[in-house]
Amino acid sequence: MQDLPAIRKATVEDADQLLSAIRIIGDHLGTPERITASAEDLRRHGFGPSPAFTALIAEITGEFAGMCLFFRSFSTWRGQPGAYIQDLVVPEKFRGRGVAEALLHRTARHVRAEGGAYLRLSVDAANAGAQRFYERIGMVLQPQERIHAIYGEAFDLLAGLEESGV
Repeated sequence: MQDLPAIRKATVEDADQLLSAIRIIGDHLGTPERITASAEDLRRHGFGPSPAFTALIAEITGEFAGMCLFFRSFSTWRGQPGAYIQDLVVPEKFRGRGVAEALLHRTARHVRAEGGAYLRLSVDAANAGAQRFYERIGMVLQPQERIHAIYGEAFDLLAGLEESGV
């Protein structure tokens, strides 16, 4: 009989572990250089009076077994609050033991308790295993949507448009 994960809300003391988990994703996708966050970034933005995210940590016999990091979202089309899952990760050692599913169940319960009615996430196009997992548990690919993003200098330029009179 395998141990079920104990799931708890992350605290500021977990910032280093959260960053290590995020790095697992980068390594898994073969793009570790894309992870530029620091544990200090996570401490500064994820905890305190107005946290930018919530994270749940799964542990099995006291050992880190996974995490789900998410933040509040609002659907103007549905007229409902929900959450966007930024990162869900389970170290290789604990995969296949129901940890990810347990984290998603707990995340959904947390979001519902705060008045939310949905979860959304995106999956790296190359991560077929994750795509199959999400579909298996009932999350549906939204083929009518595409994610667009702006970062770095392009974001700075866009943000500066206000100052130039636009």
